Amino acid sequence: MDYEVIIIGAGPAGIFAALELARLRAGRVLLLERGKNLKERCQRTGDDVLCGWGGAGAFSDGKLTLSPEVGGHLGELIAPDQLLTLLEQTDRIYVAHGAPDRIYGEFTPRMEELGNRARRADLELIPMRIRHIGTENCPIVLDRLRQALEGRVEMRSGCPAEQILTEGSRVTGVRLSDGTELHCRQVIAAPGRSGAGWMKQQADRLGLKSKASPVDIGVRVELPAVVFKDITDAAYESKLIHYSKTFDDKVRTFCMNPYGEVVTERANGLITVNGHSYAGKKSANTNFAVLVSSAFTEPFDDPIAYGLYIARLANLLGKGAIVQRLGDLLSGRRSTRERMAKCLTRPTLTDATPGDLSFVFPFRHLQSIIEMLAALEVLAPGVYSRHTLLYGVEVKFYSNRIAVSSELETEISGLFAIGDGAGITRGLLQASASGLLAARAAAGRLQ
Repeated sequence: MDYEVIIIGAGPAGIFAALELARLRAGRVLLLERGKNLKERCQRTGDDVLCGWGGAGAFSDGKLTLSPEVGGHLGELIAPDQLLTLLEQTDRIYVAHGAPDRIYGEFTPRMEELGNRARRADLELIPMRIRHIGTENCPIVLDRLRQALEGRVEMRSGCPAEQILTEGSRVTGVRLSDGTELHCRQVIAAPGRSGAGWMKQQADRLGLKSKASPVDIGVRVELPAVVFKDITDAAYESKLIHYSKTFDDKVRTFCMNPYGEVVTERANGLITVNGHSYAGKKSANTNFAVLVSSAFTEPFDDPIAYGLYIARLANLLGKGAIVQRLGDLLSGRRSTRERMAKCLTRPTLTDATPGDLSFVFPFRHLQSIIEMLAALEVLAPGVYSRHTLLYGVEVKFYSNRIAVSSELETEISGLFAIGDGAGITRGLLQASASGLLAARAAAGRLQ
């Protein structure tokens, strides 16, 4: 054997798997990453957005969600107390490498009162404990994690894995894109979001069971920070769920950024919107996504293709991202540069094209988004202002979910599938925790 374990992907899941295997002295371990090293990546452009050392988390604002109910499906695979312990262990590793001490969203009478207010507004508040690293600090923490692996794990960047090798029902190694075959006893596949398509191809080729995940499509909302101040001061990020009255669709807030900035991301030829919040600087606004979950059955069952279609339509109409005042949307007219000049909410994303999102979203999605904003107005007066800004589109693609055991092992013996790329997780902390869980199981097999 060339190696005891080969890890595919150096995102959070792969990094933490490597850290744990090194700690357990599992023997020769190779960490493969098809993208660039962290310092060579270009923020929010091309494949570098999602691919490279640190994965998609490298250019996020680094929210570590400590609540087991949010951030992935590990709670369906292991016991609640086991998951909570695993998340706390993972979190301590981040803190040891530079994550700040403060935790938001601790249960207090203020949080309880906030939950009661949400219920009266026809919303459900999901309690979340969050540690916020900050956009500018994420690369620093990830670089320290890389330094912690130096000399303990072999790491190769710019080295794509082409195929997982098997013999019968057991994994035997990995074939690289240059044709080199590397043999090992265990493979931990952590391809991340950028490798989700590759992971599905491997699953189909190997006959692994998987199922499609819904796609979340919506807008990024930007408004004066004072509108949400009492909520963000208590919870930092409030996860709010609403079921639309017209269609009974699930609508939720996502990735709330107090005093943050709206940004564009470019990948796979598409321009989409996202949000960031920094630890050391503040804008006058808060932004968050409002997303509608879409799942499909026969004859169409390709939610990713549907989300890509909506994103391409927005790019076609706006030559990139589109911004519209809520008042213009409700009045059935497009926003123009002249109307935007009168907007009391000053946009933090200045290169979005004023336009009309009703030409982009299906009526079902648009109606559900408007009803969500109306419900949020009851909770936080000012949300439904005509000066609230809506940016489109924001799309969250979730990978096909690979069938795995409670140790994250697939039906192929010795092959583990972890992180966002395998559809197991949807957030930074659970992705990292899945790396610890798989690494412990793989090390146990070696012993």
